[in-house]
Amino acid sequence: QVQLVESGGGLVQAGGSLGLSCAASGRTFSSATMGWFRRYPGKQREFVAAISWSGDSTYTDSVKGRFTISRDNAKNTVYLQMNSLKPEDTAVYYCAIQWKGIYYYRAAEYDYWGQGTQVTVSS
Repeated sequence: QVQLVESGGGLVQAGGSLGLSCAASGRTFSSATMGWFRRYPGKQREFVAAISWSGDSTYTDSVKGRFTISRDNAKNTVYLQMNSLKPEDTAVYYCAIQWKGIYYYRAAEYDYWGQGTQVTVSS
């Protein structure tokens, strides 16, 4: 069993920054692909960013240049630094983990999920 525990959400004004963390336990982290997704009320989860075991990262177009995903394998933790936040970034953010290393943008390919953390950006 794998546990993912997120932290760092909150309320921020537009243009501000927030950092999210996700700590993993229970299985080999260093070989996993880690992803961040978000969900708007009444919508399905959408892909935000992912980072491979080797550190290669990818982002959805709407956050490129503003968000940065990173990982610390020694701490079994993945991070999402969010800068220049916009009201449309308001959502519940989830981290997820998979070991397939493919289709990282598909929520269905992830094996375990965190509980989610609310990010609210006021205008």
